[in-house]
Amino acid sequence: MSAGLRQPHPDVPEDRRPRIEVLDDVLSTLDFDAPVRDIRQGVFHTGVVTRYCGLAATLPRDALKQDAPLVREPGALLQKAARELARMVYSESLLEAAMGMATVNSLLEVDLSSCVELNAAEIILEQGQGKKVAVVGHFPFLPRIREKAETLWVIEKNPREDDVPEAEADRFISQADVVAITGTSLTNHSLPRLLQLCSAKAFVLMLGDSVPLSPVLFDYGVHALSGTRVVNTDLALQCVSQGANFRQIGGTRRLTMMKG
Repeated sequence: MSAGLRQPHPDVPEDRRPRIEVLDDVLSTLDFDAPVRDIRQGVFHTGVVTRYCGLAATLPRDALKQDAPLVREPGALLQKAARELARMVYSESLLEAAMGMATVNSLLEVDLSSCVELNAAEIILEQGQGKKVAVVGHFPFLPRIREKAETLWVIEKNPREDDVPEAEADRFISQADVVAITGTSLTNHSLPRLLQLCSAKAFVLMLGDSVPLSPVLFDYGVHALSGTRVVNTDLALQCVSQGANFRQIGGTRRLTMMKG
């Protein structure tokens, strides 16, 4: 996989560049000339409206383990420029980083002609049948994958049942023929390391509403991006504000962009 294909974006703090070069490249494609219209942070998901409505997972369990204040300027964020809000994706605070990630997705111009309405689970089932599959993140479709895969490793920061703890990811991801990585790895800044663990022969997929549908990620060895496009902003924001989980957020299309 390639990395560092572009010059570091000027918005990236100097001491963060080695860790977040993927985000660096994604931000370098954005047009920040858009007003910040709305910000909603629900318990499970975050929505930001600029040019479009963008979503990201909130990660409450991990966020609540961090030191307060979890958000430094609540009540004043709508006064920030889109560029400044998007830069919050670099924050060590997960709640702030979720707002930044949702802002990135709200600014992104998605080439809809290169997307199809295809669920990530279907891609993993197709690519992973009879193979070794590693999934970073705990998703509802995992029992279906387990039935079809030769081996399934579920790698989780907060493991349950037979999940593999995140600290042991390097033992299993490198063995996998198919690797599915949650988009929240961008928010918690773990994506660069996870991609480095993937075999050069592995099929790599990113999934979840945090995933930016940006071909920039293909430069880093990702083969498919399964994300969300909001088509009814009011409905999506109401769902976010009322505690919806991913499946309960209405007003969205689930889209997949494949590497050409």
